[in-house]
Amino acid sequence: MKATGIVRNLDNLGRVTLPIELRRNLNLDIKDPVEIFVEGDSIVLRKYEACDIFTGSKEDLIEYQGKMVSVESIKELAKMAGLIV
Repeated sequence: MKATGIVRNLDNLGRVTLPIELRRNLNLDIKDPVEIFVEGDSIVLRKYEACDIFTGSKEDLIEYQGKMVSVESIKELAKMAGLIV
């Protein structure tokens, strides 16, 4: 992990503001989704990118009931169900 030397305080709702330099560097814009991970005693933030719930693929995604599924996974599931694709 790379130290930035930037320190921020939590506000009364537990929020922290990311400095503009970091947001620009990570290509984060207003309302962009951010994933939150815990690694040991560290909190890691990463720009969220939707991916297939089965394979992790980020290509040719379709939203189905709030979940992202790739066209390739849909084809494979159809074959498993005995449907002709």
